[in-house]
Amino acid sequence: MSTPRWRGAHATDLAAISAIAARIHPDLPERPEVLAEKMRLYPDGCRVLAAGSGIAGYGLAHPWMQQQIPPLDGFLGPLPEHADCLYIHDVAVLPDARGGVARGYVADIEQLARSSGITMLALVSVYGTRVLWERLGFHAIGPDAASRDKLASYGAGATYMLRELAG
Repeated sequence: MSTPRWRGAHATDLAAISAIAARIHPDLPERPEVLAEKMRLYPDGCRVLAAGSGIAGYGLAHPWMQQQIPPLDGFLGPLPEHADCLYIHDVAVLPDARGGVARGYVADIEQLARSSGITMLALVSVYGTRVLWERLGFHAIGPDAASRDKLASYGAGATYMLRELAG
C-alpha cells in the first residue's frame, strides 16, 4: 500500500468526505451540503488524505474571525472580508491511516495562512484530541460569553484552541 498523502479536495470527493465524517463524528453530524459549502467557499483549505485509490481522511479549513466559533452543521455564508485566523473546521482520519498525518495537514494550512497574510490558526478540539493539538502547537483559550453556546454544541469537553504562527 502506498503512503497516504494530502491533496486538494474535489467536488467528487464529497461522498467519501461525508462517509468519513459520519464514521468519525457520529455524535456531531454535518449534512453533506454544509461540507460542500466549505469546499466551495474556500477550496484551498480543503484537502483529502489519498491512500491508494481511496480516501482515508480529510481536512477542512477556511478564513474566519478569532473567538467566533462557526456553528456546527450550519452554513457559513460569506467568509469574513478581514479574517484574522484560518479556522480548521475538521480533520478526520480513518483509524488505519492515523499516525502523524494530521501534522502534514496542519503544515499545509500553516503555509496557506502565511501566504494569505494570516498569522493565527484556530480550531475546536473534540473527542479528547486536545493533547494532539497541543503537540501541534495549539493552546486552549476560554470562550467568551458569545461563543459559549456554540462551543457547547460541539460536545462535552470541546475546547477552543489557537496557534500563533511564528514570524
